Amino acid sequence: MQIDSLKVFCDLAETESFTKSAHINGVTQSAVSQQISSLERHFKSLLIERSKKKFRLTREGELLYDYSKRIIQTFDELHFKIDELKNVISGTIRVATIYSIGLHELPAYMKKFLRAHPTVNVHVEYLRYNEVYEEIIGNTIDIGIVAFPVKDHRIEIVSLGKDQMVLITSPTHPFGRVQKIRTQVINGQKFIGFEPDIPSRRAIDKVLKDKDVEVQYIMEFDNVETVKRAVEIDAGISIVPRVTVAQEVEKGTLAAVEFDDADFSRPLAAIYRKNKLLSPAMKEFLGVLKSELGEEKAKR
Repeated sequence: MQIDSLKVFCDLAETESFTKSAHINGVTQSAVSQQISSLERHFKSLLIERSKKKFRLTREGELLYDYSKRIIQTFDELHFKIDELKNVISGTIRVATIYSIGLHELPAYMKKFLRAHPTVNVHVEYLRYNEVYEEIIGNTIDIGIVAFPVKDHRIEIVSLGKDQMVLITSPTHPFGRVQKIRTQVINGQKFIGFEPDIPSRRAIDKVLKDKDVEVQYIMEFDNVETVKRAVEIDAGISIVPRVTVAQEVEKGTLAAVEFDDADFSRPLAAIYRKNKLLSPAMKEFLGVLKSELGEEKAKR
């Protein structure tokens, strides 16, 4: 029996998925099954009750999970402490982020981090905001980067500053010819919005409601890229983070207008699972995000 087998078992217990556990550990699903079977033979106990509708640890499985988790954390802590003594920054970091941050904000800081630490492998996934939280809680991702962070007793939150949000229109729209605008002016306008469950949509709706403004939602999308394409063809106006339209504004395919009477901004944050043991590489990555991305936001 090896520590690797115990880690596979813990990952399986946390994700309740042979596929995800295999992905985390870089092995096949068959290899996961074989390692679980090996553990069951070693302890002469059934560890997992398997059925098509339910995944559940047996009492013996729960006991093994508790002790295995302690063993793995102690082993990882030893490994990380030795790396710190040697001043070694290496390993793998699993990152998940929402599309707007992953496409428009993260790449520059990723390049800087990887230039400074070429022996670190950073795997980035683009997910919906709720999936980022699910992956963090399930321990399949090390660090998440989100907007409008939600407090959860299972998650640690590291503030990364705020993004300014602006009104966007097609270049031919009358609103696109001014530098600033009052919120009341967009009352009744055709609006391209995010889907109702997305945090940015909820935040925008709250500000509009506070200003007694109603817009006509004619299209709703789950990502900023599709929102921008709809606004470019003059289907309506929208409110998005300024950083996500920098290229379009420069090319002249979109116009961006600031509000002079309302605070449309979105807070950004890095999140990770509470009590997670962070490797030196993860600590350094968080440090880069906080110092570089956070400071950049503070200047804007």
